[in-house]
Amino acid sequence: MLAAMQPVDLALCLAVDVSASVDFDEFGLMIGGYAAAFRDPALVAACTAGPRGAIAVAMLFWSGTWPSMRRTAVPELAVPWMRVAGAEPAEALAAAIEAAPRLPQPGATALGEGMAAGLALLARCPAEAARLVLDVSGDGRHNQGPPPGLVRDAGVAAGVTINGLAVLNEEPDLLEHYRAEVIGGPGCFAMDCPDYAAFAAAIRAKLGREIGAPLLAAGNIAGAPSV
Repeated sequence: MLAAMQPVDLALCLAVDVSASVDFDEFGLMIGGYAAAFRDPALVAACTAGPRGAIAVAMLFWSGTWPSMRRTAVPELAVPWMRVAGAEPAEALAAAIEAAPRLPQPGATALGEGMAAGLALLARCPAEAARLVLDVSGDGRHNQGPPPGLVRDAGVAAGVTINGLAVLNEEPDLLEHYRAEVIGGPGCFAMDCPDYAAFAAAIRAKLGREIGAPLLAAGNIAGAPSV
């Protein structure tokens, strides 16, 4: 059983695509972007700006369906729940993200399964949270496992907001798939970025918007559509 944490303003699960379409260099750019975001003083300030002064963050990696993913122990959990209440814990989170091994192995794009794992992780958050958000990022459409729309609907019914970041290097119209099948819940939105070279700026903007500081997100990605 996870040790209890003090209450937080937000429980944020980062569900990250590591399927076969994400190569070694792209994976490094993606993970480096997440880590850099949590080292940004303005984003750290946003994490502590709510009434409870903290958020909780966990990260999972997803690829193919669960049977193929069970080649290693609990592969979907990349970073366990960590409470971010200032610069020092934010740095610890960034370091944990950078150190996370690439598990599961590259495979198909089981987007619905990845979302289901994210919802299960949110349900296990050891901190009572005022908001629950699932942050999904990836570069391909669902092509294996349960349809993401059904999983999205279950998450919304459970009170979770699901947002998406579509990386368009493989599928230029992926944003429409995310809008139709992935996002849902109060205040949900989808964003895009053209490739992994632009991922760091995109995820920084997305996290700023999710955490509750829309001014941080404004202007970071010129022309990036959102809903």
